Amino acid sequence: MIIDQDARGPGSTDQQSILLLIQAPQTEVLGITVVSGDQWRDEEVAHTLRTLEIIGRTDIPVVPGAIFPLVNSREDVERWEKLYGKVVYKGAWNPGYRPDPYAIPPMPEGAPTTKPSAEDAAHFLIRMVHQYPHEITIYAGGPLTNLALATALDPEFPRLAQELVFMGPIINPGPADPEFYQAPRRGFNCWWDPEATRIVFRSPWPKITVTTIDISIKTDLTKAMIGDLAKSGSPVAQYVSKYTHGGYMWDELAAEAWLDPSIVTKEQFLYMDISLDRGPSYGDTLAWPAGSQPGLGEQRVHIIDEIDNAKLDRLFMELMTRPTPPAPSK
Repeated sequence: MIIDQDARGPGSTDQQSILLLIQAPQTEVLGITVVSGDQWRDEEVAHTLRTLEIIGRTDIPVVPGAIFPLVNSREDVERWEKLYGKVVYKGAWNPGYRPDPYAIPPMPEGAPTTKPSAEDAAHFLIRMVHQYPHEITIYAGGPLTNLALATALDPEFPRLAQELVFMGPIINPGPADPEFYQAPRRGFNCWWDPEATRIVFRSPWPKITVTTIDISIKTDLTKAMIGDLAKSGSPVAQYVSKYTHGGYMWDELAAEAWLDPSIVTKEQFLYMDISLDRGPSYGDTLAWPAGSQPGLGEQRVHIIDEIDNAKLDRLFMELMTRPTPPAPSK
């Protein structure tokens, strides 16, 4: 598999999903491609390199990808907010977050000594699926810019993957969290780069599975779980217990539901797209049952609707406390 991630660090749902997928005995992580989103790309790359150093897996290449969305920009978002109201979470565009996309601030976990790949994410993704046709799962935990660029360069890229697993859309979250109740179709990973999301959603993947914000906000990395991790001698558990933000298990859920489908207790299939209307719906998730879609290239998407939270938590703790698998022999 390849992990494509807006790898905020240290800790966070982004780094924790990376760790889960590396820790799983049934996976071989060929690389981690990094895209701006929760933070700017270069800082995320540095955090990912350091994570791999801490757990002893510097054999996994970290490949820098897109810094900016294809079209969307901070200025566009500020204009949109003046017309239609404030966006609660804007990732690297959040007020107070550093405006320089290339600066790397002091890192609590220490700066890495290893270096990222000299290859860019789009070309790495293309090269890997041609090297291992129909064998690679692409796990996307951030905005989809890297995947859209790879598809633009090589339209065969999606078809040559085994499947796409994506955390990001939102359909009907209900009133549990006011942020999403007020914006029931605005999922950050789709909204940051809507044009890239459109490209990816309309590409011919053999299979697309998504976990939505609707179900993610029903998860919780609790203080009790973090306390139990702190008791483990595993470098992974120690890293997570020290740096995690806790709370919703956004990307961990997407990773674990793919690793162990028995976690999923209810699912459905919908056709999915993204709104590119430059008005109030720009970046909103669109979804239709079969037969209702407009037929403009939307793909059939496997949607996870409900999960077994106890199984989710158990698998998380099991993987985070087990010994880290060694690098595969070449």
